[in-house]
Amino acid sequence: QVQLVESGGGSVQAGESLRLSCVASGRVDLIQILQWHRQAPGMERKLIAGLINDGSTMYSDLVKGRFTISRDAAKNTWYLQMNDLQPNDTAIYFCSVPFDSWGQGTQVTVSA
Repeated sequence: QVQLVESGGGSVQAGESLRLSCVASGRVDLIQILQWHRQAPGMERKLIAGLINDGSTMYSDLVKGRFTISRDAAKNTWYLQMNDLQPNDTAIYFCSVPFDSWGQGTQVTVSA
């Protein structure tokens, strides 16, 4: 099993950037896909980005062109670079390994 810990959230103004980190431990060798999700207040959790080990990426239309998912394999860390943040990006952001584990989440708050 894999354990995941997110960090990097915070409060920013519209148009600013943040970089979230997701550090994996345990059976990191089993990770084929790492996904980022977010959950806004009162809303369902939504998948927003994913990175497969072959380098393939996917992005939700909500974040395409503004967010970038990447990985530093030496540090067992995945990143979500978020640019041009807007108030509707306010949410708790989670990383996950499908059918395995979730992190605890990190809060991102964007003010106008």
